[in-house]
Amino acid sequence: MRRSLKIIFSLGLFFALLAACLCLPAAFSNEKILAETIKQPNAAGAFYPQDAQELSAMIDGFLSSASPQAVSGDIFSIIVPHAGYGFSGPTAAFAYKLIQGRPYKTVVVIGPSHYYGFSGIALPGTSAMRTPLGEVPVDQAFCRRLAQADSDVVIDGQAFEKEHSIEVQLPFLQKVLPDFKVVPIAMNNCTFTVCKGFAAALKGAIGNRKDVLVVASTDMYHGYDYEELERVDELTLAYLKEMNAEGLYYGLMENKLQLCGGLGVVTALALSKELGHNKLVVLKHTNSAVVTGKMQKGVWTVGYASCAIDKEEERPMLNQDERKKLLEIARRSIESYLKTGKKLEVGEADPELNQEMGAFVTLHHRGRLRGCIGNLTGTKPLYLTVRDMAVEAAAGDPRFAPVEAKDLAGLEIEISVLSPVQRVDSAEKIQLGTHGVLVKRGFNSGVFLPQVAGETGWSKEEFLSQLCAQKAGLPADCWKDKAAELYIFTAEVFSEKNIFP
Repeated sequence: MRRSLKIIFSLGLFFALLAACLCLPAAFSNEKILAETIKQPNAAGAFYPQDAQELSAMIDGFLSSASPQAVSGDIFSIIVPHAGYGFSGPTAAFAYKLIQGRPYKTVVVIGPSHYYGFSGIALPGTSAMRTPLGEVPVDQAFCRRLAQADSDVVIDGQAFEKEHSIEVQLPFLQKVLPDFKVVPIAMNNCTFTVCKGFAAALKGAIGNRKDVLVVASTDMYHGYDYEELERVDELTLAYLKEMNAEGLYYGLMENKLQLCGGLGVVTALALSKELGHNKLVVLKHTNSAVVTGKMQKGVWTVGYASCAIDKEEERPMLNQDERKKLLEIARRSIESYLKTGKKLEVGEADPELNQEMGAFVTLHHRGRLRGCIGNLTGTKPLYLTVRDMAVEAAAGDPRFAPVEAKDLAGLEIEISVLSPVQRVDSAEKIQLGTHGVLVKRGFNSGVFLPQVAGETGWSKEEFLSQLCAQKAGLPADCWKDKAAELYIFTAEVFSEKNIFP
């Protein structure tokens, strides 16, 4: 009896442990697979040459012939086609030539699942992927972080067994990058919410790293109508240029747009914008009919595009002469008001200074704050807003006595020209020192300019708490309240001591 009880107990323990193992998250139940297996090539000899020398020479030829426009910023993501090299290789080379030799250490390659049906996001669970040019190690640590952060991410090698969309990118990457690891990802049947959630998981896994490249693998229009191809691809490219991830997703779902790897592209766009990479450049667009010379109805045709996403260079809103003019208008306005009690009559022909823009004028007297008044939105030409705010800062700031003529010699004027305000749904979107912030709740509101953070040395929590309490007359933690509205803006700040040293 005791022996039978021991056997029953042992079997029960075995099945309990087995069940526990089966219930572990995919990232951990496949730990052995992650550590030991190598994905063999399945597209070699079909989509690209199987012979290493032939493959290397072919890619060299593509890169040599490609002439992409210069992209000066840090390229965060590229969009490339994945057809057979003879069809789309020359187009893909436009993007790969731009990243040649750049110091990327992790390359996330997102492609569709053409042959295996599933819903969600799959990792292959391999330690490396092999091509005729050698093995590419998988960034296992990055994969684990994704699986831990997003429940839609699973390890499913079947999604990669016959798939070519990711594999065809690897030889190009091996030729242009000296040393990198890959994160292969297949996406299929995902909602927009899933795409956004995965973009958030990628953002978390990337953190502050600057050596990560995201590759979205996709072809464009597929069909038999060349005129339709031109129309659909043109519309799809317009959404790409706008970096409209949500519009692109629903356009794809409604069959108005075509990208077979659209889920990866949507994710790449959403992620890029979250990380401040907001400019997409179309480097090359063509199609298989151009390659074959059969541009006619009834012939199966596929569109190809090569794109790069980087940060748009921030250009100053005003040049040096325009800044001088505004500072001169501000000082003359204060001087005139102190003499006559009236606003200065002034005109300005410069079109930049005639734009309706918000502005603040800050006054310091011998290094101490003497007044600061502004208009966030600007309902007048900028030069008139500066004129009015200069007078208000000198005579209307209730915290200080009005400026007098004797104060003019020691008065220093600073102007902050503001970008349009933009509402944010979370304080996490606020970049301290870059963004000014407006908080509103009910009838109360308050604003801090971007430079306040640097002048005070406050943390973000201190900055927001002081904004609520000091400026808005609200509880210090009101910025955490769902009823409170947070808005951000940037400012171009210049002063007399910078312009007239």
